[in-house]
Amino acid sequence: MTSSNVGESTTSHLFINKMLQKLKSNWFLLGVVGVIACAKLWPWIGAKGGPLKPEVTVKYVSVMAIFLCSGVSMRTEDLTQAMANVRLHIFVQSYTLILVPCLISSLVESLQLLSHINPLFLRGLLVVGCMPPPVSSAVILTKAVGGNDAAAVFNSALGSFLGIIVTPLLLLYMIGTHASVPFFSIVTSLSITVILPLLLGQVIRGFIIDWIEEKKPPFGTISSSILLLIIFSTFSDTFKGSSIQMDMTSLCSVIMIVVSCQLTFLCLSYLLSTHVMGFTRGDTVAVMFCSTHKSLTLGIPMVKIVFANNPELSTLTLPLLVYHPTQILLGGFLVPFLQSWMNSPPLIPT
Repeated sequence: MTSSNVGESTTSHLFINKMLQKLKSNWFLLGVVGVIACAKLWPWIGAKGGPLKPEVTVKYVSVMAIFLCSGVSMRTEDLTQAMANVRLHIFVQSYTLILVPCLISSLVESLQLLSHINPLFLRGLLVVGCMPPPVSSAVILTKAVGGNDAAAVFNSALGSFLGIIVTPLLLLYMIGTHASVPFFSIVTSLSITVILPLLLGQVIRGFIIDWIEEKKPPFGTISSSILLLIIFSTFSDTFKGSSIQMDMTSLCSVIMIVVSCQLTFLCLSYLLSTHVMGFTRGDTVAVMFCSTHKSLTLGIPMVKIVFANNPELSTLTLPLLVYHPTQILLGGFLVPFLQSWMNSPPLIPT
């Protein structure tokens, strides 16, 4: 073999190894694309009522597994310290339950004057702004990036509990429609799926802490894999439940507005966290996901309560149905970039 052939072979091997490393480091992003493609091809598997039984496996088992992993992997002192970070909690809850609704309300008022978008969609957009954060996606994405997952756990749970009271008040103020929330059933569900697994995980950690320190189990990878299951189920429902009747122009408008809102909220939360509040990078990651995500689990029942017997209910739910998978998709795309930012050296002012 000539020296030129050896050089070409070495170059090819280096290129292949580099590509494999690139694919390995972006496995979650590839997984997101893969599960969305599978949901498009076989939506009946992951949709409600399908063989996957997402109403149990996703709604309860997956969420409980996420918080069990968080409880086992999280140091008790980190969780205690996160709970004591009152300044961060006030910022996150104020952002998601005050600032976001106000920004969306201003946007809706502008769109009413400047566009001919279906007013029912605009009311549905207001409902999105009033929703509390979900209990799972922000935690998984924060852990995947390497941010302050303890702060994400606490604020996701806190936001969900606050939403039981605050969301109906926001709906009454923003839309003028009162919604009666099943307080006891929601508190029970949150306690079973969030609080108990988290506490159980902390108890288990006390018995196996030496093994955890030695073996370093891939809790982040496990949580990210669970998120792929949630994404598959979410998009399966989206692709299967195509009963929403809208013209293509309105549908594209919905998607563009929702994506623009989420990008704006993410950028604004980043700027406020780093340049105004002075949070650490780990805290900033938790803030970005916890303060901008909205709950579909509470959102859909709330829309059905507020707009009961409305023949245009499918149109009203469209903004939330678009917002939910979009927030997970955008979060998945941001993971590798935020990981690079987390691991990069801080800028030293000259």
